[in-house]
Amino acid sequence: MKRFFIACALLTATAGALPTYAETIAPAATNAPGGTYTEDKAHTSLIFRLNHLGFSHFTARFTGIDIKLVIDPKHPEKATLDATIDPNTLASDNPPTGFLEELRGVQWLNTVKFPKITYHATKIELTGPKTARITGDLTLLGVTKPVVLDATFNGGYPGFAMDPNARIGFSVHGSFKRSLFGLSYGIPAPGTTMGVGDDVDVTIETELTGPAWPSAAKAQ
Repeated sequence: MKRFFIACALLTATAGALPTYAETIAPAATNAPGGTYTEDKAHTSLIFRLNHLGFSHFTARFTGIDIKLVIDPKHPEKATLDATIDPNTLASDNPPTGFLEELRGVQWLNTVKFPKITYHATKIELTGPKTARITGDLTLLGVTKPVVLDATFNGGYPGFAMDPNARIGFSVHGSFKRSLFGLSYGIPAPGTTMGVGDDVDVTIETELTGPAWPSAAKAQ
């Protein structure tokens, strides 16, 4: 019993020195260089979904998104990330006449008064060699609230003759309640599904281009 108490005391004394799980995670190896990366618009999509009447999930997208990522692949947790979305680029499949204009109007996105949606990362935590949890400030309709995104690093390279810039790719997913941003129009009454859901599910697929391929830079 005495040895048990001694062991407990030693564990308590050294607990502060033990590394956390997050500190032991090594990021996935890649030969993509560090630097500033921006979205390749041809290979970037932002899709969102909301429950519609309980029958399906209405799916739409924003085609205008600008991303700036400054990253050292050896220390991705120290990266900086900013994204700006143009809500006027809202698009959906087979919209009825006037439907998208209504969604851009004052009851929904109010794009005349709020022509930008922004996201600024405030914390990045590795959850695995290729995964991270990103905490950031989402500003929508002039309201800023924290939103968490889960990101997966899909790989990268430093470039080559046919693609003379570094390239990296990510899959990102997150969700938030639109009512937190003052966007409460159409939310079903409690106990019903007659309306459009409060929960917004977001998926981003993106490839970003960065520093010039070393051979290409030398040729200039």
